[in-house]
Amino acid sequence: MRPFILFLACCASLGAEYARVETDTAVGQAFVRMYNFDFPAAQVVLDREIARDPQVPLPYAVKAAAHFFSELDRLKILQMDFFEDDDRVVDRRKLAPDPTVRAEIFRLIEAARQRANLRLASDPGDRDALFALCMSAGLVTDYAALVERRRFASLSLAKHTQVYAVKLLALDPPYYDAHLTTGSAEYVVGSLYFFVRWFIRIDGIEGSKQKAIEHLKIVAERGKFYGPFARVLLAVIDLREKRPSGAEGLLTGLVAEFPENPLFRRELARARELARRRGGRTFRAAGGGE
Repeated sequence: MRPFILFLACCASLGAEYARVETDTAVGQAFVRMYNFDFPAAQVVLDREIARDPQVPLPYAVKAAAHFFSELDRLKILQMDFFEDDDRVVDRRKLAPDPTVRAEIFRLIEAARQRANLRLASDPGDRDALFALCMSAGLVTDYAALVERRRFASLSLAKHTQVYAVKLLALDPPYYDAHLTTGSAEYVVGSLYFFVRWFIRIDGIEGSKQKAIEHLKIVAERGKFYGPFARVLLAVIDLREKRPSGAEGLLTGLVAEFPENPLFRRELARARELARRRGGRTFRAAGGGE
C-alpha cells in the first residue's frame, strides 16, 4: 500500500505549478536577487528605485528585508536545521548582531511605515502600502525572534503583522502573499505547548498545522513575491515533520530556479541524505511528500 501512496503523491506533485516572482517591477527584481543570495545587487536595485520616487513605501521595506536576510546569513541562522531544532532557535549564545545593520533595518522600517500611512490616509485600500506595513511588522517580529531570541515577545509582535495580513486578504482580489503571515503564525502557534497557547491569542489563528500548510501552498502557487519563500517554509515543515522526500522535491525546484543560492543546494543534499536514511523512495518533483 505504501508504494502506491507514494506513487499518487508523486503524480500529484508533478501537476503542481509554483508562482514565479513577478520581475516587471524593481521590487520583484530585488526579490529575485535576494532569493539568489545576492544581497548587494538587491540593494542596488532598491536604491535606484528609491531615488526614482522617494515617497513609495514598499522599496524601503524590501531594502530592510535585504539587510535582515544578509544579517541572518552572516550569523549562520538561515540553515534549515536551525529552524528544525527549537533549542537552537531560543538559544541566546554565540550571536553577535551588527548594531549598525540593526539601526539601518529599523530606519528603513520606519521610513516604510511613514510613507505607507500617508498613502493609506488618502486611500485605505492601497495594496502596496498595506503590504509594506505587513512586511515591516513581520521584519520587526522576525528580528526579535531570530536575532534577539525574544521568542515570546515576538509572538506578541506577530499580532500586529496579522492585522495587516487580514486586511490584505480581505481585498478583492486578495493579496495572496499575506497568506504567508497567517500560515507561519498557524504553524508556530500550533507547535507551542498547550499551556503556552492559553496565553497566546492572535486573531484568526487557531494553531492548526494543516491550515498552516494550506495557507503556505496558496502563496507558493499564487504569491507575487513570497512564492519561493513559502516553498522554503513548506520544506522546513516537511523536515520538522520527518518527511524529507517532500523537502527534497521542493528544494529541487528551488535549486533549479535560483542556481546561485548556496543554501538551497546544501539543504537539497541534506534532504536527499535524510530521505535515503529513512529507506523510503524519493522523488524530485517540487511539492512532493511521503
